[in-house]
Amino acid sequence: MRERILIVEDEPAISEAVEYALRAEGFEVEAVDDGNTALAQARARAYDLLVLDLMLPGLSGVEVCRQLRDENPVPILMLTAKDAEVDRVLGLEVGADDYVTKPFSVPELVARVRALLRRRELDTRQAIAKLRVGGLELDLAKHQARLDGEQIPLTAFELKLLTLLAGEPERVFSRGEIMRHLWDSSYVGDERACDLHVSNIRRKIERDPARPERLVTVRGSGYKLQAV
Repeated sequence: MRERILIVEDEPAISEAVEYALRAEGFEVEAVDDGNTALAQARARAYDLLVLDLMLPGLSGVEVCRQLRDENPVPILMLTAKDAEVDRVLGLEVGADDYVTKPFSVPELVARVRALLRRRELDTRQAIAKLRVGGLELDLAKHQARLDGEQIPLTAFELKLLTLLAGEPERVFSRGEIMRHLWDSSYVGDERACDLHVSNIRRKIERDPARPERLVTVRGSGYKLQAV
């Protein structure tokens, strides 16, 4: 069965170019141009991935993402304006898995789509286990995380990133390693995406995100997870 993708983009030229490229790659593609329709359609039909513009008429892409994340783990690739870091941070905070900034290369977008879909497939095949590092417990089977016994709200991508680090506590992972593990082995995108996800996770698991004790930066090397 072909994988089904929903494009949510109000600029016809962009929507048509992306739709054409994805159809040429063999995907089943549908497109809508506003947030309310996107949310209704995503709830009514089973999609394998959403390409979601954050700036939409009516319901914003951020709000679409926020509401879907409460009920659906579908991967979301967001489209943002060039250098709009606030938009990228907000999009990742509410549950987007990756982003592409406008103007973008269509082949790059297609590559990001394929990387997210491959990662999703690997996730479904992965042997599930519970991991514990200090007071942090991860349960991939239930898509849950607990900190000192209390459930914490993580996106699917944030849980995956923490699972990678928790599998080898105290090991330092470079940004490049994290991106290759979690995006795709050939990924050569913006390493700031990794930093944004780490920043969002720290807000949820650290007493003081500005002085992290669990998910710490090793200057010049990367990140590691340690017991607290």
